[in-house]
Amino acid sequence: MKKWTALLLIVSLLCGLLSGCASDEEEVYVPTGDAIVLDGMEPDDFVVEEEEPQKVTLAYNPDRSLNPLIGYSQNNRVLFSLMYQGLFTVNSRSEAVPILCSAFQVAPSNMIYTCYVDPAATFSDGSRVTPEDVIASYQYAMENDYYSGRFRAYLAEVKLSSDGTGVTFMLNTPYENFPMLLDVPIVKAEDVESANPRGTGPYVFTTGTSGASLTRVHNWWAKVDTPVVADTINLVTAETDTQVRDEFEFGDVSLVVANPLSDSYADFRCDYELWNVDSGVFLFLGCNVLYSDYFDDGFLRTKLTYAIDRESIIRDNYNNRAQAASLCTSPSSPNYNESLASQYAFDPLKFINAIGGWHIPRDPTQPDRKMRLLVNSDDSARLRTARDIAAALTEYGLPTETLEYSSNTYEAVLLANNWDMYLGQTRLPPNMDLSEFFRNWGNLSSGGLPTDSLLKLCKETLENSGSAYDLLKLVADDGRIIPVLFGYHAVYAERGLFYNLDPTRDNAFYYSMGKTLAGIQIDTVYD
Repeated sequence: MKKWTALLLIVSLLCGLLSGCASDEEEVYVPTGDAIVLDGMEPDDFVVEEEEPQKVTLAYNPDRSLNPLIGYSQNNRVLFSLMYQGLFTVNSRSEAVPILCSAFQVAPSNMIYTCYVDPAATFSDGSRVTPEDVIASYQYAMENDYYSGRFRAYLAEVKLSSDGTGVTFMLNTPYENFPMLLDVPIVKAEDVESANPRGTGPYVFTTGTSGASLTRVHNWWAKVDTPVVADTINLVTAETDTQVRDEFEFGDVSLVVANPLSDSYADFRCDYELWNVDSGVFLFLGCNVLYSDYFDDGFLRTKLTYAIDRESIIRDNYNNRAQAASLCTSPSSPNYNESLASQYAFDPLKFINAIGGWHIPRDPTQPDRKMRLLVNSDDSARLRTARDIAAALTEYGLPTETLEYSSNTYEAVLLANNWDMYLGQTRLPPNMDLSEFFRNWGNLSSGGLPTDSLLKLCKETLENSGSAYDLLKLVADDGRIIPVLFGYHAVYAERGLFYNLDPTRDNAFYYSMGKTLAGIQIDTVYD
């Protein structure tokens, strides 16, 4: 009987509310929270469900280095973004963001930077981060391949500041945006050569009877929100791209970073969220300006850009997973000018007309001679791209053949300069500096590319990024290197698992400390 009475009371209340809505003159109902409880139910029965704890699983390769200063494994570098921090990081807008650095100052010459470590920063064992730890990390990074390229030309020395409390970077050229390169992970000085050095990030790598995992650092020094909040992150072993993909599609792995330019890349076939993040990987044609008679007068190389069908190359060989570029900087870069780029875009008629009156080098001893395009045959996508470029050039009136060699032989032939063009691939630093192409003995200077005029403009762009337009135009007009495409990382994540995920180039789990460059720069020091 009490149940029926309660139901009748509810119905009458609803009718009253509906009738009240029909009249504008009647008082508007305001809920007070005094709910009617049906017979047999107590207020305590109405409980708000607790949010499920975040469950995260990541893949890693135990056979590859877990040292962030030397490790190349993409899977392991995903872990590094949770285990380590740099003085700065770089956000998705290509801006340096302070992390371990609490203050910095720059000499008027822009050739001396002094950074001060946040006094609250500690390693996972609770010990304080010191300037000596920063110096040791940079010195070791400068000696190893992963980071050395960005520093080789212009970083002269890293040392203790004159007051003994900071780290001073001595440069041999003015550098406007040098903090962009200071995202090198900081490890404890005595750990720089360790297989698993201590870091300052929110997680630490551990192993036990149940396997490997990342464990949340108790009382982590940085009181900021991160995309991952789980107490423990389970790790599963995955040594190949196929294993990683299978663990994500059919297993428990929550996030993976894939390289669409790799031979083993394949689209994922499950529900996911996807971010395409600029990787800095640059595919280009290099001309042998010193040893090839195809380029001795400088004419042909300035026209080759019009013969490169970049969109077709990306569609046919990279499954539309790359960015076409007719300028030598990533289309994701703030310096990429679409109007300028259009002046050097694919235009086969322009190429055909340009070389119509050009004298193709002939050799009586080689009546069927063709221009030689060198390529590393171990990379099947790059090999297909080289063949497509050679076929197109031949069709447009410039007979071309490919020289296809596996890695060791390819490198030897490249150094011997026994080729006319080569299809190369490199990873540019975050600031897209091209100096290694144009400085003497630069890592990318094969074929006699070095030239004082372009190197000078590279340095001017480092000093003032406003010179980037002039540099990119001069490089395109000169034609020593012809851009083809830039790659990106494909970041796949379980849908809805990570709040506010914003992956960046070398930081899958990017987060900030709420600081800005302008906010931590202190009074200029005079040199």
